Amino acid sequence: MRRSAKVVALWATGWLVGCGGNASSAPAQGLGPTSAAPPSGTPSGSPPGSSSCLGAELLASLGKKSVMFGFSDVDATAALAPWDLRYQYLSGPIADGSACSAATGGWWGCWQDWSQPPGQFVTGFIATEAGYHQTAMFTYYIILQASGASEGAGEVAAANDATFMAKYFTDWRFLLTTIGSETVLLHIEPDFWGYAEQANSNPHLVPAAVSSANPTDCTGEEDSIAGMGQCLIAMVRRYAPNAKVGLHASAWGSNVDVSLNTDPSLDVAGEAAKVGAFLTECGASSGDFVVAEASDRDAGYYQSVGRDTWWDATNATLPDFTQAFAWGKAVAEAVGKPLLYWQIPVGDMNQNNTTDHWQDNRVQYFFDHPDELAAAHAVGAVFGAGATGQTTPSTDGGYLVGRANSYYTAGGVPGCP
Repeated sequence: MRRSAKVVALWATGWLVGCGGNASSAPAQGLGPTSAAPPSGTPSGSPPGSSSCLGAELLASLGKKSVMFGFSDVDATAALAPWDLRYQYLSGPIADGSACSAATGGWWGCWQDWSQPPGQFVTGFIATEAGYHQTAMFTYYIILQASGASEGAGEVAAANDATFMAKYFTDWRFLLTTIGSETVLLHIEPDFWGYAEQANSNPHLVPAAVSSANPTDCTGEEDSIAGMGQCLIAMVRRYAPNAKVGLHASAWGSNVDVSLNTDPSLDVAGEAAKVGAFLTECGASSGDFVVAEASDRDAGYYQSVGRDTWWDATNATLPDFTQAFAWGKAVAEAVGKPLLYWQIPVGDMNQNNTTDHWQDNRVQYFFDHPDELAAAHAVGAVFGAGATGQTTPSTDGGYLVGRANSYYTAGGVPGCP
């Protein structure tokens, strides 16, 4: 089992919180939009492709025709390329939402000047990205930190605590009403669904407080992980009708980590079908996309601590990109929704394998082969560090930004081949 440890990179700051631990202090106050926008990213136009393209509807709804690219980093990076997307974690404790103060400063609703009303961080981030002609994406990663449970089975069990889940659903509702009619992407609980699948491959048999915790929105939903996913997505349709939403597909959710598999006899499509079936029962096919990832840290970093997480860019030796994309394609087809690759390591082969400068080959491969992303039903990929000390768009010497600008200058690659 592989955990994709995460990092919360606060908007327009260098303040970082390793996911799995709570913030020790509040972010700097007085954050706001910065410099002028570059030209718009992937060109807009008529709906791409045919009905056989799983990404056609999502791309058209965002005004896009080409494979999209995005990032997570500070505002300065947003201004350096005509990105399509920028993602931001929302994580930490849950507060009551009435006011911001030292007591509530760790809550995402107060990640701004505390004189401003709760939720201003989110509306400010959306406005900033609109100024860059980029779409904001929020990764909602709350259960583990807010519940205080242990990672894995503990956080899945926390979903069956009616008192906690009542607060959780209230927080989710507050986020959605804050977003309102804005067009954003919402990524719900990375890793959580994989841990739930490992608890039981039938999500109807994994208990969760759903209708019992949120009768306002979830009446009639099953008190199970399946009902939880279905209600979270239904709430998006009710409170944030223009938002696009997706659950997270973990390559290790079926108890076989396909992303690092070295056995050529493994039934990759079969393992993907298990993950896809689980997510479908959790409501993923009522969403707009499914999120997949590659690794939570740069391969050079993992190599320095004795782990081999490289994918072979020649696709001659497992694990490789062909295997990873085959798994992703099968998941997308099982759910009936396109993929969005997320938190792709930022390292490149020009780095020197020191803190903030670790090597990886995924940026190069994704930009060298965007046609392979499209063929795997991926509408795009967003790059970002999964922990402090990893390579970021601000520490890579401009490689990621340079590749992005070259891609957009060349006109992109159709998202529906």
